[in-house]
Amino acid sequence: MADVRTFANAFERLGHDVDALLADVGLSRRDLDQRDGRISCDVLGSLISRAQLKRFTPNLGLAVALATPLGAYPLLDYLILTSDTVGDGLEQLARYLLITGSPVSVELHAGGDPVRVEIKTVSPFGYEFEAALIVLRFREEADGIFTVVGISFQHQPDDVAAFERALGCPVLTGASWNGLTIETSICRLAMRRRDPTLRKFLESQAEGVLASMPARPGIAADVRRAVASLIRAGAPRMSAIARQLGLSERTLHRRLADDGVSYQELVEEVRRAAAGRYLDDSTLAIGEIAYLLGYSEPAAFHRAFRRWYATTPEQFRSRAR
Repeated sequence: MADVRTFANAFERLGHDVDALLADVGLSRRDLDQRDGRISCDVLGSLISRAQLKRFTPNLGLAVALATPLGAYPLLDYLILTSDTVGDGLEQLARYLLITGSPVSVELHAGGDPVRVEIKTVSPFGYEFEAALIVLRFREEADGIFTVVGISFQHQPDDVAAFERALGCPVLTGASWNGLTIETSICRLAMRRRDPTLRKFLESQAEGVLASMPARPGIAADVRRAVASLIRAGAPRMSAIARQLGLSERTLHRRLADDGVSYQELVEEVRRAAAGRYLDDSTLAIGEIAYLLGYSEPAAFHRAFRRWYATTPEQFRSRAR
């Protein structure tokens, strides 16, 4: 419900009739006062879709981020802002984003330069909103000039040039992942509100929230991991994955359906992500990558890759480099 409240307030700032929007999805302003309330992601998705149908806003995720004030997520915001450095703040974000109840997670890959901040969620809106909010918050709160090397999206925003102007960095579309890259020197910038004493208190509160939260459903993640472990022999049958997870095929099918995802979609996700990663980060020949992903011939891999990224593997690798 924290997300619904945040987005509803932002929609109002953007000129929407929020009472009508909420009524369209069976909610009211009174529902927004339930601070610990939970709703399905489908309802939130319907709210966002109806807002676009009634008043189309290009780059809606960016627009909502620009209309979201500091403190919209009170505990999370101040866990980040009281950190010593930008890098510490990003670590707080990755660890404590779960406390908002949002279907978004952030993974920090700090082993190289630049640092990769990978965003994982369920929609282009979510990717755009989270990436924009990260840039806007740290640009405002870092004790120095905060910049990012670039933003990567698997999808194509409505207006890439406007996105770049608003956030002051290049935006790469059709990428193999979603998130930001930040130089390590920027991660060392101090946060202007750093406060170890307050942060320690806030962390104790956040740990209590995490401990009380139910575990997120993990069947889709379990299937992705199992598929990735067997993909070299070709796309594994659903029955083989079910056996590996200790389930019947019928039970696995039902649990995936309950989560709104199909087995074939997960196989496609594994292959798509792995293909982009191999082309980004390795010197493997394209034929070798096709073999690693279980394709018996390169032509089938090329067809699938064009479906995923609307370009060829060769063009994708050239652009990434």
